[in-house]
Amino acid sequence: MALPSSPTDFTLAEARDALRARAISSTELTSAFVSQVAAARPLNAFITETPERALEMAAASDVRLSAGEARPLEGLPLAIKDLFCTRGVRTTAASRILDNFVPPYESTVTQNLWDAGAVLLGKTNMDEFAMGSSNETSHFNPVVNPWRARNSNQSVVPGGSSGGSAAAVAGRLCLGATGTDTGGSIRQPAALTGVVGLKPTYGRCSRWGIVAFASSLDQAGPMARTVRDAAILLRAMASVDPKDSTSVDVPVPDYEHEIEAGVKGLRVGVPKEYRSDGAPSEIDRLWTKGIGWMRSEGAEIVDISLPHTKYALPAYYIVAPAEASSNLARYDGVRYGHRAADVRDVSDLYERSRAEGFGAEVRRRVLIGCYVLSAGYYDAYYVRAQKVRTLIARDFVKAFERCDVLLTPSTPGPAFALGEKTADPVSMYLNDVFTVPVNLAGLPAVSVPAGLTTDGLPLGLQVIGKAFDEQLVLRVARSIERAAGFDATPNAWWRAA
Repeated sequence: MALPSSPTDFTLAEARDALRARAISSTELTSAFVSQVAAARPLNAFITETPERALEMAAASDVRLSAGEARPLEGLPLAIKDLFCTRGVRTTAASRILDNFVPPYESTVTQNLWDAGAVLLGKTNMDEFAMGSSNETSHFNPVVNPWRARNSNQSVVPGGSSGGSAAAVAGRLCLGATGTDTGGSIRQPAALTGVVGLKPTYGRCSRWGIVAFASSLDQAGPMARTVRDAAILLRAMASVDPKDSTSVDVPVPDYEHEIEAGVKGLRVGVPKEYRSDGAPSEIDRLWTKGIGWMRSEGAEIVDISLPHTKYALPAYYIVAPAEASSNLARYDGVRYGHRAADVRDVSDLYERSRAEGFGAEVRRRVLIGCYVLSAGYYDAYYVRAQKVRTLIARDFVKAFERCDVLLTPSTPGPAFALGEKTADPVSMYLNDVFTVPVNLAGLPAVSVPAGLTTDGLPLGLQVIGKAFDEQLVLRVARSIERAAGFDATPNAWWRAA
């Protein structure tokens, strides 16, 4: 088989086939990515690199490959978001409070990946505790998007919170990566970096061993260069888990099997509420182009309404901080994590450990969460937000009576400059306006790179599906990918940095 000029140019599917054909060894492939990760440190995509472990895992995979005992992901180097606990490898959630935490256990999702033969390259940078839309809240400094606007030296954000994973995939630092999506944290950075990002149905992947942000919203998913690669990764990641009561016991199909089936005869819904007055005209043009692709491929376009969409963002920013304030109560400086020195008493220990350990955005959301759950405000805010969430979910149920999938933009705009929105939290929160409704309803959705702005920055289209219908979502996404023919890559400016 023909090999690319560099092993790091393989897609995950191509690398899988090359390894099985013995055209390349896992050690050779992994060594190339280890070197690529080291050369790309100006991107700050990784918090912890694990080159020795990667090469050990690759050597073990080569033994299996030689013996004809290859597992589904045998010898394929991946990056893991630093929200997934990895046994014996530091897991920080990009926070000072977990700066030196080394878990004695493995998350279910990452264990599934290792059981499938994958190789660990390292842990990727992210927004602290997954709270952010630009990867600028990390205790370990921001991730830089591998892309830059045409004829510009200005660094732009990769999106968040899974910005490190997105940058690693876009920069050819790994074959694929894990992310987590609470309000768009896989799809939004995928769109801003020109990669594929899939948020599965809530319950499709176990949350056990993933550092919790908002337990009723968090969901793990894959980030990859192609739709096929995302399908391959999801099959390995997904499983029912007795350790996670919210994981659902449903069959995990071979997502790759029907990916080329096309969209002929499908009904593709276009929700009018996703047309934002403030969005750049390029977003609307790309959406219109995507609708045209679907129509030319034989799909029926159906105009639908999701009337409660406008309430999704405010409802989300009540529910998510409320759950975060509860989940983050465990970080008190007692059992593990950062512990303040020279404290007077136990109250001083709690207060100072948390004040020193949490960054500004995390403190903001914890305070909001405590407020909306407090006596006198619980019914006015949290209970009402949950009622709105039910209405949003009901909108999707009604929409899917008339269509099979929905097609929308992934984000309200392209990547923006580092520091541009950090002083305005509300402006930052608005980056999630197209992704948040899906999380509130617990549905699957994928962002597919579909075009570039006039300045040369990536834009994505989002496909939303019915619960546990990732197979159809990926099939439609593959049709968009094929029609868009997106093959642009970053210019690797960081190699000269």
